[in-house]
Order: sequence, then C-alpha cells, then structure tokens
Amino acid sequence: MSILQFARILWARRMIILLMPLVLVVVATVAVFLLPPKYEAKSRVMLDVIKPDPVTGQVLNSPFLRAYIQTQTELIKDDEMAVHVIESLNMTNDPELQREYRERKSGDEVPFIDWASRKVADNVEAGLIEGSNIIQIGYKASSPEQARDVADALAKVYIDTNLQDRREAARRNADWYDTQAQKARAQLLTAESSKSAFERETGLVLQDDKVDIDSARLAALASAAAAPIITAPSSSSTSPAALELAQLDSTIAQASRTLGPNHPDLIAMKRKHDLLTAQVDQERQNVNAAAAATMSASRVTTGMLEAQKAKVMGQRDKVERLRLMQDEIDIRRDQLNKASSRAAELRQEAEVAATAVSLLSNATKPDDPVFPNKPLFIGGALAAGLAGGLGLALLLEIVQRRVRSADDLRSALGLPVLTIISDNRPKKGRRPKLGAARRARVQSEVGSA
Repeated sequence: MSILQFARILWARRMIILLMPLVLVVVATVAVFLLPPKYEAKSRVMLDVIKPDPVTGQVLNSPFLRAYIQTQTELIKDDEMAVHVIESLNMTNDPELQREYRERKSGDEVPFIDWASRKVADNVEAGLIEGSNIIQIGYKASSPEQARDVADALAKVYIDTNLQDRREAARRNADWYDTQAQKARAQLLTAESSKSAFERETGLVLQDDKVDIDSARLAALASAAAAPIITAPSSSSTSPAALELAQLDSTIAQASRTLGPNHPDLIAMKRKHDLLTAQVDQERQNVNAAAAATMSASRVTTGMLEAQKAKVMGQRDKVERLRLMQDEIDIRRDQLNKASSRAAELRQEAEVAATAVSLLSNATKPDDPVFPNKPLFIGGALAAGLAGGLGLALLLEIVQRRVRSADDLRSALGLPVLTIISDNRPKKGRRPKLGAARRARVQSEVGSA
C-alpha cells in the first residue's frame, strides 16, 4: 500500500478519526472534574549508615547496604507501622474513615484497625533518593492536611520504632550474653575445683608456663650434668713452688761440685729444698682432692639426674592431665571475659539515645493534587483517541475494502489498468457546468423558441 492510498483511506474515514479523540477528550475532561483529588506530602529521613556506630564502632559493609535500605523502605510501608500512625493521629475517630469502613464489601469481617492500617499502608510510598542516603516518605490522601500529617507521623513513628527495635535487640542480646557468662563462670569454678583437688592428690603444681616443679628441676639437673668438668693443672709443672724447687735443685747440683757437704750455704739450700718439697706435695694433694671432689659431684649429679628423670617419666600422665585441666580453665576464663565484655557493650548500647536514622525535613502542605493530573489525563485521552481512531479506521477498511483509485483496483485484481473513464454526470441537486459555446447554443435555441 502506497502512501497515497493510505492518505485516501484516512481522508475517507476522517470523521471516525476525528470523532474518537473528541469523545475521549470530553470524557477525560469530565472525569478530571468528577474524580476525587489525591494530595501527596513527602517527608525525608537520613540514614547514617556510613558513620561508625557510636558504641560498637561498626560500619555497615557495602554489599549489605542495598539489602539494609530495602528492608527499611519495606518497614516503612508495613501495616504495623500504619497501626502506630493511626494511633498517634487518633484516626480511629475519623468519621470519613468510619463511613468507608461501614460501606466496605459485604462479607469482609476484618477488624477496623486492620482494615484502616491496610488502607493507610496502600497509600504510603518510600524510596531512596538516587545517589544519597536519604529516604523519602510520601503519603497520598484526599486532603492536603491529612497527607501532611500522616507523612510527618510516618517519619516520626519510623524513627521511634527504629530506636526501640535497636534497644530491644541490644537488651535481648545482652541477656543472652549474661546467661553465657554465668555458664562460663560456673564451668570455670568447677574446673578450678577439679584442678585443686588433683594437685592435692598428686602433689603436682604447675608454674605459669604450664611446667611442673619436677620437670623444671630435671631441666636444671640436665643443664648441670651437661656442663664440662674442669680440673686444675698439675702443680708440679705450673705452680710457683714447683718452678722454684726445680731451680733450687739445679743450684744445689752445681754447688755440690765446688762446696763441701757441711758448707753453710749448701746446708741452707738443702733446708730450703725440704720446705719447697713439702709445699709442692701439699699443693699436689689439694689438686688431687679437688679433682676427686669434682668427679664425686659429677657422679652425684648424674645419679640425681637419673633419679629425677625416672620420677618425671613416672608422673608424665598426671602432669599431662593437669595441663589439660589448666587449658580448660584458660578456655573458660576467656569465654567468661568475652561474654562479660560483650554483655557490657550491649547494655551500654541499649541505653544509648542515638539511632542510625534522623529526621531531615518535615512534610509541607501540598498545593496541587497529584491525581487526577489534568494535562496528563487530557493529553493521554487525545493521544489514545487518535491512536484508537486510526486503528478503527484501518480495521473498518480491512473489513469493508473499497476501491477508491486505479491503484486500489490494480492491487485488488492484479491486472493492468488500460484507461480511466471519469463520471461527468452531475451530482444530485447540482447543475452541470457548461462550456461557453454550449451555453451560447442553448441560449439561441431558447430565444428562437
């Protein structure tokens, strides 16, 4: 179908195309003035989810931020929130709301408060403003005052509920941690009593590093036994008396060649020789006694080491059991400290007056209704009428196809059109148009007659 054929169809069906938009515009105009108006008021609250918590210091991670915000918006639109709003504004005594409740569908036995909360919740809108952490709360009502009051009440109830939920959750968690702390304390006392009884029974005592006294004594004996035995050098070759005695022997030998046996010098040297000899013998005896004492002490230490080793090996299982008892005591003490610390933090959080939500701005009284939107209604009706008129015209053309030109005939028969014979007959009620020569001829015939 060519554009010219399409234009002929539109021209032939022009009354339908023009009449339908006109009818819809008239209907939309009447509806705009007859439908009850809806006013929308909006209040804003800010989520301080980026700041760290004033008590715990925690910050909400980004992956959970979207889920948290979605949860908050759904909470605002919940029926329970609407119940608090109805109670705070005393809407149960609203005559208009009572009338609508009486005129509800028959068979609906829902209580008034549930029905009213559902009605309020259906008109609530909440969403995050893009690129911010601000939630906008909107409410639609038949009067601008009611829309403003309910929007403000929603924001206030939401903030109060958020704070109350946080406090209640903190209290419940604190109670649970207190219970765990009491259990840990009881288990710690039981473990301490068991350890003390076992220590009295076995006589074993663990030090701070979980090493018993006998094992510590064994380590000390092992260190002493591993030390090298140092003996003093022989006095015959190292002491001053031995060196002097050797020199004196050489002097006496030389003097004996030249002096007589009764010479006073020789006799004096021999007396000195006797004294030095006795001194060297005494030193040698002392060295031998010290070496003997060292060897004896080493043998004693080795014996004590073997005895202590046997003692430690004999009570190894008891020491290990005692260590396990100490490990359990350490675990219970750590559990008690952590539970008590967490319970104290939650008690502090339950008393805090701050919340992650704060009021940013109150709702203002709307001047113009959001429903019905007059330009949108009338413009939509005009567009829908034009589209419907065009669609109806094309549908009628398809059902009742007409031949309006040679192109339509060619398309219908699939044959070439050889000539077009125009209809020159005058239409009904109209005189045919005559040429100048024919009019002169007609006038002459009329004059002769």
